[in-house]
Amino acid sequence: MLSAAAAVAPNILNANARSLTPTKMAKASEKVNLACCGIGNRGGEIIQELYNTGLANIAAFCDVDMGAPHTVKTLQQFPDVPRFKDFREMFDKMGNQIEAVSVGVPDFSHFPICMEAMARGIHVYVEKPMARTFNECELLMKAANKYGNVVTQMGNQGHSEANYFQFKAWVEAGIIKDVTAITAHMNSPRRWHGWDTNITQLPPAEPIPETLDWDKWLTTRPFHDYNHDYVNGQWRCWYDFGLGALGDWGAHILDTAHEFLDLGLPEEVNAVKLEGHNDFFFPQASTLSFKFPKRRKMPPVEVTWYDGVDNLPPIPEGYGVSGLDPNIPPPSTGKIEPAKLNPGKIIYSKELTFKGGSHGSTLSIIPEEKAKEMASKLPEVPPTPSNHFKNFLLACKGEEKTRSPFHIAGPLSQVLSLGVLAQQLNTKLLLDRDKKIITNNKTANELLIGPPPRKGWEDYYKV
Repeated sequence: MLSAAAAVAPNILNANARSLTPTKMAKASEKVNLACCGIGNRGGEIIQELYNTGLANIAAFCDVDMGAPHTVKTLQQFPDVPRFKDFREMFDKMGNQIEAVSVGVPDFSHFPICMEAMARGIHVYVEKPMARTFNECELLMKAANKYGNVVTQMGNQGHSEANYFQFKAWVEAGIIKDVTAITAHMNSPRRWHGWDTNITQLPPAEPIPETLDWDKWLTTRPFHDYNHDYVNGQWRCWYDFGLGALGDWGAHILDTAHEFLDLGLPEEVNAVKLEGHNDFFFPQASTLSFKFPKRRKMPPVEVTWYDGVDNLPPIPEGYGVSGLDPNIPPPSTGKIEPAKLNPGKIIYSKELTFKGGSHGSTLSIIPEEKAKEMASKLPEVPPTPSNHFKNFLLACKGEEKTRSPFHIAGPLSQVLSLGVLAQQLNTKLLLDRDKKIITNNKTANELLIGPPPRKGWEDYYKV
């Protein structure tokens, strides 16, 4: 078995030399040369979406489990694309042929790939959430600012669909104003539901599959013995590797409210209710409260998050039926399982109440009588000029600006990481929004950064 200090091999660009690498912009007449980190499960879906735009040339593949069953479909579709198991080796050998990279890997390994790519002047499309920890999001934002010509996009794809343009238009027209509370809910079954919450240690070591490079899978994280319940999406269950239901769905449900209501960071996050809390994996149900202060002329807002099959939020009178939007993509494991309330949000303002779904689902005013009264006052919503994947590639060619760049997606991802800290520690957190420190809990404040990276990975944490 590989040791915790196993060799970390290829070159990492020296922190002081990173800004010297020119950004690679594709010409208007050319396709974007795209490298792909993570080629199975969600990573494979991202590759297909980017390829389907007709704007990408698939230049390289990187996957630590190359040849495993979940990677076969992509490998068969692109049999001649060079293959790597280490993203650093891929960038070392092919960096001058790569203009952009897609990052469809577990939450915890988003960070080093994005940092390495930006340092080399390579544009980044990374799945949500942007990174696992508050500090990693902070460093990614600083790096994106330092390497200012690098295009970045976080993969909350609804941020380029109808809800994005509707929410923006309704805020600008004064339809959405004076919001005081938002309920966000995701009540479908999750991978860890039904697990024994009396767990006292992490799962035991198991034999590592022949196709998997376990040491490279871990990237910056402290060493863990291999267990099948860490890989192929199971990593989302564990505080050590993922951000649970909130990190998975929060960026799809709260993204437009966070941006267009200028929420920024909360001043208080509270674990209101946790069922099945333990030190290792996420609760069976969670109710979390995020309190955001007054912003300019906008009143304070409390965002309340509900997950868990039976942990349903209160529903306002006139809510009506909650349909599952067919535009919401299913998880890599198959269809979204039926829920008692489909993923979405309820937005309460001083005058109006809005009901919405997830991803690109549009808002409606409730109750129906009020919607009819407001119909003639609603502004025209512009059509979507490009989906999220096309938007990214056009930005790599200098023809558009991305809609979820790191300076927009970073604070949203930090909100999600703060919610996870409240879950993990089962407590209330008070945040100094300006200093970006937790003032009432030393352990939580230390976890904004987390444990030191494994030996050989430290340089990624320098900007």
